[in-house]
Amino acid sequence: MRLLETDLQVLTRELSLYLEIQVPVGLFGSGVGLSLVLGFSAAFACYYLSSIAKKPQLVTSSESFSRFIQEHCPVVTETYYPTVWCWEGRVQTLLRPFITSRPPVQYRNELIKTTDGGQISLDWFDNNDSICFPDASTRPTILLLPGLTGTSKESYILHMIQQSEMLGYRCVVFNNRGTAGETLLTPRTYCAANTEDLEAVIHHIHNMHASAPFMAAGVSMGGMLLLNYLGQTGRETPLMAAAIFSAGWNVFESAESLEKPLNWLLFNYYLTTCLQSSISRHRQMLEKLFDMNLVMKAKTIREFDKQFTSGMFGYRTIDDYYVDASPCRKLKSIGIPVLCLNSLDDVFSPGHAIPIETAKQNPNVALVLTSCGGHIGFLEGMWPRKCTYMDRVFNQFVQAVFEHGNKICSM
Repeated sequence: MRLLETDLQVLTRELSLYLEIQVPVGLFGSGVGLSLVLGFSAAFACYYLSSIAKKPQLVTSSESFSRFIQEHCPVVTETYYPTVWCWEGRVQTLLRPFITSRPPVQYRNELIKTTDGGQISLDWFDNNDSICFPDASTRPTILLLPGLTGTSKESYILHMIQQSEMLGYRCVVFNNRGTAGETLLTPRTYCAANTEDLEAVIHHIHNMHASAPFMAAGVSMGGMLLLNYLGQTGRETPLMAAAIFSAGWNVFESAESLEKPLNWLLFNYYLTTCLQSSISRHRQMLEKLFDMNLVMKAKTIREFDKQFTSGMFGYRTIDDYYVDASPCRKLKSIGIPVLCLNSLDDVFSPGHAIPIETAKQNPNVALVLTSCGGHIGFLEGMWPRKCTYMDRVFNQFVQAVFEHGNKICSM
C-alpha cells in the first residue's frame, strides 16, 4: 500500500509538471484552475496505478522453470508501467513502429538453397567485435524470426540485435521466401504451418557453428512458426530454448478478432495489402499456379489465405490450414524451455484464446501475460523510443539461457 501511495505521488507530480508546461499559463492564474488540474492528475494517476499498471502473470506448471525465470529474468516479476498517454492495445500497436528508434545494423547477407530449388535469405549480424565471446566458433547465436510481412529491417528486430550486440551474441535473421528482395525461384512463399524452411535454416546455422550455444526468438507469425516447429520436433532440435513474442495462438480467433470493423480498418486491410504487395513482384512466377487477379481482390487476411496460402501448401480448405497453423494444438509436444510473452489486449491474439490451461500441462512452457501492451507494442516510459518492455524480457531471457543454460536444460 505504501508503495502504491509513493507511485501515486510521483505520477501526480510528473503529470502536474507536464500540464503546467502544456496548459496556457492563464489557467493557473486562479486557484480553481490549478485545483482542477491537480484533481484531474490525481484521479488519472489513481486510475492508471490501480487499473493499468500491473505485474504480469507468470504461468507455468514447473516450479524449477518458474524459479529460473524469476531469478534470472526479474523483469517478469516487476510491475509493467505502460506509457501513460498510450496504454491501450491498438494505440500501442499503431504507434510502436513510429515511436521506437531504428538502431543501425550492418548485415551480411547469405542466400541458401532449398531442396525444392528455392532460396532463403539470411541476414547475419556476426558481432565480430564481441569482447565477451571473441571466438566466433563458440559465440552464442540467436535466430530471429520476424512477423507476417516483416524482414530484418523491422524496428523490433533491430532492437533485438542491439540488445544481443551489447551481450556479445551473434544474430541471424530468417527472412521468409520472397520478402527480402531476393528472387523467388519456385512458385512457393511461406506460411505459419509449414516448417520445412525453418528446419533447413536451423540445421544450416547449427552445422556452421556446431560448438556455439544456439536459441531462437520469434515475433508474431514468426513466433507461431517457431512454436509449430518446436511442437513437431520435441527435443530433437539443436535449439537450447526459445522466446516467443505476441504469437497468435488460435488462428480462427485471431482472424475473427481482426475482422471486427475497427480492427479491420486499422490493421487487417493494411496487412492484406502488404501481403499482396509482397507477392506482386513475383507475379510472373506465381501466376503459373494461381489466379493472381483473384488474389489481388482479397480484402482480408482470411480471403488472401483462402485464395492463395492454403492452396499453395496443399490444404483442401482454409479451415484445414488454420487448424494446422494454430500453435495451441502443438503446445503439449514442445520439448525445450520456451518463454512466451503476450498482452491480454492484443487484437491479433485475443486474451481469451491464449491456451493457459494447455500451457500448464507442459513444464517446458512459461507464459508471461501483461494486461496492456498490444501487439509487439509493450511501450513504457513517458517517451518510449529506445527500449520497450519486450526488449527487456528478450535481453534477460537470452542472457539467462546462455549464461545459466545448465540449469534450464536440466529441467
